This record gives sequence, structure tokens and C-alpha cells, in this order.
Amino acid sequence: MGSNQERQLESVYMAGGCFWGLERYMQGVSGVRSTSVGYAQSQLERPSYEQVCSGRTDAVEAVEVIYDPQMVSLRTLVLLFLDVIDPYSLNRQGNDKGRQYRSGLYWEPGYRADQEPVFLRALSELAQRSGKEPVVEVEELKNFYKAEESHQDYLQKHPNGYCHISAEKIEGVASRQRFIEQIWALDPLQYEVTQEAATERPFENAYDANFRPGIYVDRVSGQPLFSSTDKFDAGCGWPSFSKPIDPNTLKERTDYKLFGRPRVEVRTAISDSHLGHVFTDGPKERGGLRYCMNSASLRFIPKEDMEAQGYGDYLPLVDGQA
Repeated sequence: MGSNQERQLESVYMAGGCFWGLERYMQGVSGVRSTSVGYAQSQLERPSYEQVCSGRTDAVEAVEVIYDPQMVSLRTLVLLFLDVIDPYSLNRQGNDKGRQYRSGLYWEPGYRADQEPVFLRALSELAQRSGKEPVVEVEELKNFYKAEESHQDYLQKHPNGYCHISAEKIEGVASRQRFIEQIWALDPLQYEVTQEAATERPFENAYDANFRPGIYVDRVSGQPLFSSTDKFDAGCGWPSFSKPIDPNTLKERTDYKLFGRPRVEVRTAISDSHLGHVFTDGPKERGGLRYCMNSASLRFIPKEDMEAQGYGDYLPLVDGQA
């Protein structure tokens, strides 16, 4: 596994489109010690960038990731990899198209039993959640030739250079790493809503008609967001609140998805999950705001369970509510 006995480091090889972006993303992962970009699975020894781009080598642009398994697991690295690429796109990522841009996970000779099951389990879980079959290549590493020096750490040298992975994702990888297992465990609707800013069906969701005493927490991070004392029936079909428990738990940005009708999107500050939108048509006696949230983004903690689930400090918010 490319182990360094003295420092107990290990390696994994990943391909996900242009290696500049994937390398820069992996460099932000806590526990990753070093990275190198290069050409894997080549039919030609020590190919050049031009030869790889010609398609005659069948090589793939790949990243060697050296990591400390005491700080980050191979599974976490694989989940982050699958999270940041398009695992259903064949021989293409972003605007880059060709066999050299195919996606892949490769184990080193002699370490199949350690790495291949991790690769396959993650891909199986992804297929089960999405209902689509990923096209990520999973093979033994035949070879890996380091790319020219001009390609190493390219986006560190050229921060404004081309990248098929957004700057927002690169900057947010530390937070993504913290919650990737929780994100991976979401069901299809929860994932679509929290991660892709989808909207669940009105009236046909868990908490629209729920008025039991308790609090509503971020489904991904578990952070308390809303109290039942601030929930009201807006008649819109989604759970609505007049205010959050703490405004600092939320962040807002303008949403232009509806042509001619800009809205204010609400996301969680810690996990960056999409929650819904906030409007100014709420009850005037409650401040005039309506936080229109998706049930799929929330988890309700009933008052009687709050202490046992670690939310006892928030009981004063709902004490006295019938």
C-alpha cells in the first residue's frame, strides 16, 4: 500500500478528470501528507502530457495521495473522492473529455484485500442510494509515472487556473470531511434536498403538521436550529418558523433559480446543508419572517427525548409548552 514504516503513511491512487483539481481538493483533507499528479495505467513507459492527451497510451490522469491512516481513513478519502466527481460520467469530468479523464480507483499490487473492498463498498452504497450505476474504474495499479514538474501543485502555483472542481468545494473540503459519513447515510430525498437544494413535496412531508414540543436540528450535523415554540402553520405545506434558535447557526444567500423571483436561500452555517428559504410574509406579531424549511433537512427531537439525546440545555426553550 506504499506504506512508510517510519511514519506509518499509506497511499491511494485516484483518477477524476483533470488531475489539477483533484490534487488541490485532496490537499485540503486533514490527514493527507502529500500528493503527486501523474499518469496511471499507461501502455507506454514514462509518457509525456502530450502523449497522454493523444489517447494512444490509454493512460489516465491520476493523483497519488499519501495519507496518515491514524488521521483519515481510506474510506473517508474514497467518499470525498466520489462526492467531488461525477461518478456516472464516462470518460469525462466537467469540460474535459477523453479516456485520459476517466474516473478510477486503483490498488497497488499486493494490497487488493485492503483497498478493493473499501472501493467496492462505497460504490455499492452510492448505487443503492442513487439508483444509478457508477462508471468508476476499479483496478490494480499497473503503473504510475509522475507528471512533469509544471503540473505538480498546479493550482497552488496558479490559483486562478482552470479547474473542473469549484473553488467553493475546494475551500469547503475540511467541513465536508467532518460530515461526509453523515452525508453518505442520507436517503435519496434527504440527499437531494440538503446537498442539491431540491424541494420536497408540500404537505407530504414529516413535519408540516407536527406541533409537538421539541426542537428541530440539522439532519447532517445535529446542530439545534429551530424550536417548536417558534413554529406556526403557514398553510404552505412545509414546516415554518418565525425565527431560528440562534441566527448564527444559519447563513443566507440570494437564490436566482426562479426567473424574475429572487429568493433568500437558507443554509446551515456548519454543514452547509440546504434548508429552504426565508420570506417576509410571516406573522407580524412574531417579527414578520417565515422560515420555510424542508422536513428532509431537519430531524425533530421530542421534548421528552431531548435530555437523553444531549439537548438538555435547550429544554428551557420548550418548557411550559403544552
